[in-house]
Amino acid sequence: MNALRRSFIITRREFFTTAGGGAAAVLLNSCGLFPQGTGTQGTMSPLPSFPRAASTGQVRQYTLEAALVNITLNGKSLSTWGYNGGLPGPEIRLTEGDTLRVTVKNRLPEGTTIHWHGVPLVNKMDGVPDVTQPDIKPGQDFTYEFLAPTAGTYMYHSHSGFQPDRGLYGPLIIESAKEAKNYDQEFVLVFDDWLDGMPGTPEDAMKQLIAGGDRMGNMGNMGGMGSMQVPPDIIYPLYLINGAPSTFPVELPVTQGQKARLHLINASASTIFRVALQGHRMTVTHTDGQPVEPVEVDAIRLGMGERYDVLVSATNPGVWQLAAQVEGATTHMVRALFRYKGSTSTVPSVTYQPPELTKQLLQYKMLKAAAGLVVPPADRTPDKIVPVQLSGGMGQYVWKINDKIFSQAEQIAVGQNQLIRFQFTSKSQMPHPMHLHGHFFQVDNGTGRGPLKDTVMVVVNDLKPGRFLP
Repeated sequence: MNALRRSFIITRREFFTTAGGGAAAVLLNSCGLFPQGTGTQGTMSPLPSFPRAASTGQVRQYTLEAALVNITLNGKSLSTWGYNGGLPGPEIRLTEGDTLRVTVKNRLPEGTTIHWHGVPLVNKMDGVPDVTQPDIKPGQDFTYEFLAPTAGTYMYHSHSGFQPDRGLYGPLIIESAKEAKNYDQEFVLVFDDWLDGMPGTPEDAMKQLIAGGDRMGNMGNMGGMGSMQVPPDIIYPLYLINGAPSTFPVELPVTQGQKARLHLINASASTIFRVALQGHRMTVTHTDGQPVEPVEVDAIRLGMGERYDVLVSATNPGVWQLAAQVEGATTHMVRALFRYKGSTSTVPSVTYQPPELTKQLLQYKMLKAAAGLVVPPADRTPDKIVPVQLSGGMGQYVWKINDKIFSQAEQIAVGQNQLIRFQFTSKSQMPHPMHLHGHFFQVDNGTGRGPLKDTVMVVVNDLKPGRFLP
């Protein structure tokens, strides 16, 4: 593990990947999601168990070699680290109830691990070095094996040092054994920010951030897109979709009259994307892999680590821009092309920003857990309330939880089968994605049936208690 990160400074990526939680308030159970729990008076309260898939008896085997890879981005050849020689890593796909067996071959010059982001797993398979497992040493192999407990759109990535800021990530799709497929085509889109080798390294960028260097975002990039907008901490030289920049965009071939499912995955280190599809609206069906009551919108704000599944009806022939605009820096974006088969329409320009980006934006308060999904009863009193204050700033690039950096943080003790409420207050001007390993949680968005997620954005408003990004 890089000494800089393990001494006295915690980066924003490490901040969200090592902390639990949500925005304003979340509810969760300390051992899975909402099984039978002990009430506040010490009596048993009826909480339904979260359904985990029964084993299918099928074993899906993959090998991931983490090694130096040579890639070309925007016409420039560069070396980075990746899986199996590509960017991003190979798509891993299986059905809930299958057993996933992945052998990781570490051919890097330093230790590595893999975290299965969003999948509720036991500690020993969760892939956090120095917390749940030791690093896989250079030249060594390690096999992750677990039963896929629940369907959803997830991702996998290294959880060691600055490795996630390179090419060590990929999509993980766990298909439902029960869900009807009400679509004809599907596409997996992985969004990323990129600086490795253009020039310098992630380590170089971190040193500049600590020193207040010129890679930091600035207020001039805000672009007037609302009072909640703050510039990103880094303006990256390049942004990617499935490893491709806007000049060589990924194309999504669709057939008129059909319906396409898009799996949207933000694997970036420090970028919030606003995603919209020119000439079309999107129907949100899942967030962080879990189903919600369908909501139709024009744009989606996709925080680091968040995933959304959407349906798009192909009823408007042409070649259309699917744009991912950098939140807080509106002149920066990346695109894919939504192309109808047989269309001869002109391709939009590289910088064209669809008007849908400024139209109806998905808000957390619009989301409700799908009917039949297990959530705690609305009148259920939490067994424990845990206040969590987020603070820190760009000065020394130090991020704290309850006024302590990660290496000094105290453990949050919770009892098995308890219902826990985390209440977040943010004193940081930066929006923060908060991710909880090994669990889903319910976002308390005032509906009484908030969505189940594993990653959620927290934002400050004039140093008042943190709330959901609107």
